[in-house]
Amino acid sequence: MDAAYTIEQLRDAVTDAVRAPSLHNTQPWRFRLRDGGIEVLVDASRRLPATDPSGWGVRIACGAALFNLRLALAVAGTPARVRLRPYPAEPDVVARLVPDLPRRPTPTEQSLHAAIPRRFSNRAPFWPDPVPADARWRLAEAARAELCWLELLIGVSAVNAFAEIARSAHRVLERDPAYRAERTDWVRTEPALDGVPAAAGGPQSEPQDLLPSRGFGGLDRAPGRDFEPEPLVAVLGSAGNTAVDQVVAGQALQRVLLTATDSGLSASMLSQPIEVPGAREQLRLSLGRFGTPQMVLRIGYGQPGSPTPRRDVDEVLELPVGQ
Repeated sequence: MDAAYTIEQLRDAVTDAVRAPSLHNTQPWRFRLRDGGIEVLVDASRRLPATDPSGWGVRIACGAALFNLRLALAVAGTPARVRLRPYPAEPDVVARLVPDLPRRPTPTEQSLHAAIPRRFSNRAPFWPDPVPADARWRLAEAARAELCWLELLIGVSAVNAFAEIARSAHRVLERDPAYRAERTDWVRTEPALDGVPAAAGGPQSEPQDLLPSRGFGGLDRAPGRDFEPEPLVAVLGSAGNTAVDQVVAGQALQRVLLTATDSGLSASMLSQPIEVPGAREQLRLSLGRFGTPQMVLRIGYGQPGSPTPRRDVDEVLELPVGQ
């Protein structure tokens, strides 16, 4: 073996990897060092059977963590070559990274890496300031760089049409008692290392809201603090919908989110129309795009968000015996 990652490099990179987003902040990932390579694995014990029965959300989250891992290694001067789903007999292994030729990090890698600790989901109302054209272009390019596409819904009619799909999907999900119970189980009213703190859950939804909110038990909002009437809605999609496509989409999602953060933007995720198969197909048809929608983002300018907790690095590592 010509080159191999060390436990120290693994630990340093995973410190950034765990800052990725995940459904209900379940953090469904593990990392290990095997034969000199770093591997990203699904933590099946953290799947959401009611919200994510297919495992789509787990693979999106692991893909986002993989992108952070790639950035951390590149900025450290030890970039990786990546194989997705490398072992057919081990489907829980999402990716394997082995050392590539050492090089200096690019300015883009440095900027995106610096954005990792500043990226938070912001579920609060945004300011009415529009997202300028150059920032929208950067977001679309970020998705394209990871072999995905980002469709920005511009104009009242496009956003209203999407909002109807999203609200319909939300109603379907809310009719499922198991879905509601699962969400409640991951709301944290006391300090914890996972789940969604009630204070970060966003305000309670109200009848006049254009887009649905997940309902993590946030506070009632003050008068005049309605959500923006014309949000920038972005639909992230991939070429297909295999397990590999979903991991690819997770990497693209994180690159888009970090690009937004680097541009001074806030974002939150709306996955309800992705979680309901009929709504996802309706969304795909409405866009007229080839491929599969994998996530919907609400993007704009707002007050800085706050970080949600993360488990300790040692809790997500699998180290070789005796190390």
